[in-house]
Formats: sequence, C-alpha cells, structure tokens
Amino acid sequence: MLEIFIQSFVLYFVVIDPIGSAPIFFVVTKNLNINGKIKTAINSTIIAFLVLLFFAFLGNYIFIHLSITFPALKIAGGIILFIVSLEMLFNKRRERKEEDTNFDSDNISVFPLAIPLLAGPAAIISVVVSVSNIGSNYINQIVGITSLVFVMLITFAAFFIVSKFEKIANEKLVNIFSSVIAIILAGLSVQYILDGISEFKNT
Repeated sequence: MLEIFIQSFVLYFVVIDPIGSAPIFFVVTKNLNINGKIKTAINSTIIAFLVLLFFAFLGNYIFIHLSITFPALKIAGGIILFIVSLEMLFNKRRERKEEDTNFDSDNISVFPLAIPLLAGPAAIISVVVSVSNIGSNYINQIVGITSLVFVMLITFAAFFIVSKFEKIANEKLVNIFSSVIAIILAGLSVQYILDGISEFKNT
C-alpha cells in the first residue's frame, strides 16, 4: 500500500504541480482582497479534487462511450489555457472585472484555477490511468485517492502562502509578474496543443 501511495502521490504532484500553479494563482487573484484570495484557494482546490475524483471512477467509461480521445482532451485544455493567457497578457481580465459589478471569487475558483489549471488534461488523464492500473481493490483505490487529497492540501497551502505576498508586492511589480506568468502560461498551453496533435498523429 505504501508503494501505491508514493507512486500515486508523485504522479499527482507532478501533473497538478502545486508549486508551479501558485504564481498563476497569485496573478489571477491580484484584484481580490485577502478573504477573497483564501476563499478562492479553498474553493478551487475542492472543486479540482471533486472533478478529478469524478474522472477517476467514471472518466474511462465516459471517454470510451463518447469517443473522446486523450489527445483531443489535451488540445481542448491547451486552447482554453491559451485564451486565459491572452486575457492576462492584455489585461482583459481586469477590464472585465471592473465592468462586472457581480464579479466574485467563485468565478475564478472554477475557471481557470480548478479547471483547467489544476484539473487539466494531464491530471485528468493521470487519474484515469492510475485508478485503472490500481485495479478493483477498494483498499488500494482508497490509498490512491488519499494521495490525491494530500496533493490538494499541499496545493491549498501553496495558494495560501502566495496570497500573503500582496503585502510586499506593489501594483507595478504585480503587473510585471502577471505579464511574465501570462507568457509562460501561453507557452504551456501551446505545448498542450502540440502534444495533443503529436499523440493524435501517432494513434
């Protein structure tokens, strides 16, 4: 059981990438107050966990019966992330926030933080494959899901820590950092698309 936990934990930690996701969380929540940031951190990690839990047990069945391939999922996730990166780069997200008086942290908790940043194509594919490899043993499945819970707790901790950076970061610094993260996110999204196309060609 320990071997299953370690293998699952390492896999989920790599594909969910709490450390790499934290700077993006910092940027997309820069217009929220501290309570909004913490609420967003809680909601996004819970939603991402529930999405991954859903796909862990039903994903394989859904993909087979809807004829959705893993490469198609990667391409779709890449396109969504690319749109988000463009909005961040050209400051459209802030403009939309200022125009929408009903904006709250729930919006970004779901998109783009929970989906597709945390529960993205790589994470969804990983949980589907991991649970399939574990088999029908309920104890082993619980161990695998427990490792996912631990990764989500680490993700929340990372989000909580960066939410405190507002006290030492002025607006100009945040805007510069936002542009850098947007470019990195754009590159990541394009890589998702290229990987999906490459895998599709090899099928």
